[in-house]
Amino acid sequence: MNRSTLLLVVSGLAAAALLLVVLRPDTERSSRLPVVERPTAAASPGDDEVARASRDTGIPARALTAYVDAAERLRESVPGCGLAWNTLAGIGSSESSHGAFGGARLDDSGVASPRIIGVALDGTGGNRAIRDTDGGSLDGDTTWDRAVGPMQFIPTTWERWGESADGGEPDPHDIDDAALAAGRYLCDAGGDLSTSQGWSRAVLTYNQNRAYAEKIAQTASTYADQL
Repeated sequence: MNRSTLLLVVSGLAAAALLLVVLRPDTERSSRLPVVERPTAAASPGDDEVARASRDTGIPARALTAYVDAAERLRESVPGCGLAWNTLAGIGSSESSHGAFGGARLDDSGVASPRIIGVALDGTGGNRAIRDTDGGSLDGDTTWDRAVGPMQFIPTTWERWGESADGGEPDPHDIDDAALAAGRYLCDAGGDLSTSQGWSRAVLTYNQNRAYAEKIAQTASTYADQL
């Protein structure tokens, strides 16, 4: 393995948390999803408030900026979504410690180095088996797919939802692009995330585990309370 790539070695729930599902659940299944109380929606800090918000929440400023910018952009492009930045931050915390898992760090452009690559999705350790879909172009694995980047996208989900935040080539290892793609995915899956039902549907589509959704809600609310 290239030394510029960081391999996530996890098991159980942590391993399951790496998998972004490819398709939205059908209508009948959506109606059976549990409803988790949505987190408090945090107001977006202005440019001159990011340093203070980063200090208060413990979120690295570079990651915090990516979450805030993604939420603000989606507020304009999907006005009915109601996604707050602290939900993205809750997911980023759970998936990769805001791009800092295992000693990785975000450079000035927002790219995680070394790259954060998940375990092979080969059907073991509670993971779903997903054969390679991208020829290893994103995850370096030509046998199995792996989740990649700060928000842990699998290649097929990235192909559908990946978008560049600055107009360049979309990169799942860039937290600006990854946060925007995650927000687009959540808005599409949940509809109105200002309601507990919509928020739960979105996050439980991102990861089909109630404990995961409850963890994200708790983390996101904690961030709001710290501001």
